[in-house]
Amino acid sequence: MNATFANDIFRQSILDYHLSDHVDTPIHNPYAPTEIGFLLYQKNWIDTVQWHLEDIIRSPTIRPDELVAVKRRIDQSNQDRTDTVELIDSWFSDLFRDIDRKPGARMNSETPAWLLDRMSILQLKLYHFREQVDRPDVSEDHREKAQQKLAVLIEQEADLVRCFNELLEDIQNGDRYMKVYRQMKMYNDPTLNPILYNNPE
Repeated sequence: MNATFANDIFRQSILDYHLSDHVDTPIHNPYAPTEIGFLLYQKNWIDTVQWHLEDIIRSPTIRPDELVAVKRRIDQSNQDRTDTVELIDSWFSDLFRDIDRKPGARMNSETPAWLLDRMSILQLKLYHFREQVDRPDVSEDHREKAQQKLAVLIEQEADLVRCFNELLEDIQNGDRYMKVYRQMKMYNDPTLNPILYNNPE
């Protein structure tokens, strides 16, 4: 497991989504549920659908009822995203459970899965900025600005690859360790959100 493996799966998911380019396209995860690739593909698919839902909700012609429906779908997507990240972190926690920490080992506040979350979103940015660079219906100025931003994103991609691989190496060597902290989101829980528990249907 390394950054290249993860990014390849993220790119595959993005390309698969854009075969239909529709937020209601069913996911066809090519990996077995027991493989880490399954969770990585699922994670990016959630991100990719949400990326396009965020576009839809900003339409100046969207009807109020459609806006509410899409906003609620985005809220659920955020929950699914968090749940999947936590499943990935649980996989890493199991992977590293027998590692002996060295004296003075430092805890890393960003877990491997949350770093993968950033990498997944970054692959979406790279895909869509490349689209902007290649658009035939825009000015040269538009393409140049998109190219400048794309160059920064490519640099970030290299940085995150290095950071992820170094983090895994440090954990495996016992120099750093991780903890899985659950996000404890409250807004979707009818027992914790006061708007929900004070206004039962």
